[in-house]
Amino acid sequence: MSDVNQLLADVDHRHLDALEEEAIFILREVAASFERPGLLFSSGKDSCVVLHLAEKAFKMKNADGKLEGKLPFPLVHVDTGHNFPEVIEFREKRVAEIGERLIVAHMDESIKKGTVRLAHPLESRNGHQTVTLLEAIEDNRFDCLIGGARRDEEKARAKERIFSHRDSFGQWQPKEQRPELWNLFNTRIKPGEHFRAFPISNWTELDVWLYIAREGIPLPNIYFKHARQVIRRKGLLVPLTEVTPALEGETVETVDVRFRTVGDMTCTCPVESDAASPADIVAETLHVTVSERGATRMDDRTSEASMERRKKEGYF
Repeated sequence: MSDVNQLLADVDHRHLDALEEEAIFILREVAASFERPGLLFSSGKDSCVVLHLAEKAFKMKNADGKLEGKLPFPLVHVDTGHNFPEVIEFREKRVAEIGERLIVAHMDESIKKGTVRLAHPLESRNGHQTVTLLEAIEDNRFDCLIGGARRDEEKARAKERIFSHRDSFGQWQPKEQRPELWNLFNTRIKPGEHFRAFPISNWTELDVWLYIAREGIPLPNIYFKHARQVIRRKGLLVPLTEVTPALEGETVETVDVRFRTVGDMTCTCPVESDAASPADIVAETLHVTVSERGATRMDDRTSEASMERRKKEGYF
């Protein structure tokens, strides 16, 4: 542990300062350019970082060094109904702590309306989030949603601009993206269109964990080492839950794991790890060769183009 702490002490924070400055600039551009923005808050590490940056961008420190004030936009969460309980518990606690408005779009409501139809009750709901998200955008008349996507996560996200234009169907067209030269952003939209903005697009997973360690950003406890029942399936550790039961012939093990990314229980897998703190995760991240989505997401393994296809349909 002393080696890890020394490593963090030796980090050149000018790099993080530059990334923070860029992200705050982008967040303020969103507030200045749009009438009804919202901040996507899943309680994942990236959205927790973006929330922290938003507080820095729009709130003032009081005499005790605490941030005071209100964000100029609400927090938005698309709840699939298959989220990890620890994540929902953290979401409620964090929102109560900062006193911000939270809009929750429930996929169960989309299912009741018939706009989402599942092939069977245990089908992954992750891909169906697009429908619920677009319904939330229409219901709340959002003209921009701020997200925590990063270019290093996945090939399709590497193609996407910081200000990502979406047409009147909520779709992303890779060949019709707007140039972003010298940090000048074209945010003009027609009625019915909207933008997605990604303030930490240029960050890496290592940058995120270095920043979490430096700033002391709270996260759901499943990001750190804990014992969990899992099933080894197709090279992944599938968590044992009511929506991801063991199949016939599979063995359930109890393993020390942590999650590198947090999503729907039906498609998000942990990795074996002894990392119990952000500093430990920084040291661990220095040695990984696979992105967090590549190492933990079942839904991204169906096809090389699965994420791009979903983004074209309106996904995050």
